[in-house]
Amino acid sequence: MAKLDGDTLLKRLPTVRGRLEANAPLADLTWFRVGGPAEVLFAPADEDDLAAFLSATPKDVPVYVIGVGSNLLVRDGGVPGVVIRLGRGFADVTVEEGHRVRAGTAALDVRVARTAAEAGIDALTFLRGIPGTIGGALRMNGGAYGGETRDILVEARAVDRSGTRHVLSNADMHYSYRHSGAADDLVFTEALFQGKPGGKAAIQAAMDKITESREATQPIKSRTGGSTFKNPPGHKSWQLIDKAGLRGFAIGPARISDLHCNFLINEGGATAAQIEELGETARARVLETSGVTLEWEIKRIGIPAEAH
Repeated sequence: MAKLDGDTLLKRLPTVRGRLEANAPLADLTWFRVGGPAEVLFAPADEDDLAAFLSATPKDVPVYVIGVGSNLLVRDGGVPGVVIRLGRGFADVTVEEGHRVRAGTAALDVRVARTAAEAGIDALTFLRGIPGTIGGALRMNGGAYGGETRDILVEARAVDRSGTRHVLSNADMHYSYRHSGAADDLVFTEALFQGKPGGKAAIQAAMDKITESREATQPIKSRTGGSTFKNPPGHKSWQLIDKAGLRGFAIGPARISDLHCNFLINEGGATAAQIEELGETARARVLETSGVTLEWEIKRIGIPAEAH
């Protein structure tokens, strides 16, 4: 595979009101702090800018979307094509009548939970336990602490690869556990959530409990990608990994957390390849010891360094 050439790709892309950057480093945009560059990184100004860009971008150019990089592994060779990162123009959070909350997909899940709590809106509390953005929650049916996105979603706005805008109902998302069946080319821009009335003190207490639980049971202050594998039916991934004898197992500076076996940690200087190898080692050992195939929850994009 040819080396990434962002400067050449830029010449094929349309003019935008947002920002286009060739050969843009991505490592610092991910929680793992690893990975190669984006051939081109695009930060659209707003939904109009995004739609115009997608409409005019040649169809042979791959397009990926990232949020705050909390559940993402970018491979060391970088990401060919365009990586879209939604920013301020997609981060508004507003309270609407009927105990509803409207949020841009660049808004942090925790911010949406707090906005709902301050308005006395219950049922969005679980978002406090998801370290990512609303866009990721929509795409992956993000969930934690007894709730998931499909429980509260009314509708989502999105733009497809041709620049056409869509409004998808909850049913249109075809949700299942940690998965959406919505078309892969959709870039989500906004979501409307339905809550229910609740007491502010009780909602805040529930959120505080989630915070305490995360701090006690997850390595949230480490360079990690969050929950690595989906829980297989009838099992918990961390228990299967622990049973396989891999608690604390490491490949170089990439280590399985001693605190929570379903978290991989970059202890400093790990490569994306080492982190991915560690995950694949866990999958192989779990299959060998328990007969269960673990499915990645972390999204992996890009090419290995040796593919250059």
